[in-house]
Amino acid sequence: MVDNSLITIGKIVAPHGVRGDVRVIPLTDFPERFQTMKYVLLDDGRKLGIKEVKYHKQFVLLSFIGLSDRNAVEELKGKIIKVTREELVALPEGHYYTFDIIGLAVYDETGTFLGIVKEVMPTGSNDVYIVEAENQHSIMIPALKDVVKIIDLQSKRMTVKLQEEWE
Repeated sequence: MVDNSLITIGKIVAPHGVRGDVRVIPLTDFPERFQTMKYVLLDDGRKLGIKEVKYHKQFVLLSFIGLSDRNAVEELKGKIIKVTREELVALPEGHYYTFDIIGLAVYDETGTFLGIVKEVMPTGSNDVYIVEAENQHSIMIPALKDVVKIIDLQSKRMTVKLQEEWE
């Protein structure tokens, strides 16, 4: 589990127009979240109050309180927008954020340590967890209920049912 207190949800790519709007590429599965946000946290530590949120093509357009022209927002280009863990969109039970899965220790049902999740690979039908074993080879574990038996974020541990072809 990656221990980040702030999670990236967007990147400011450019000013938009002359009234101080910025164009943001959403880096979240929930771009509608910007609609309810009161402020954003930037990667340089600044907290900017949101005045207005609009959507244009694949972009989120934000305007900030106190920044009312293009020159005022020009220096925001390239800044990363983050949220605290408490501000994350709640996921349904049994669903997890990728950054919570990466770093989990993986064990089989007998308690044998298999390795650490190093990557989550989306495949379309289901994700696949890439687990790096102690001998530096990788095990690919499908993120399926009959394979992944327990995910315990508190103890940073995942328990899986090994398939014969993996052994």
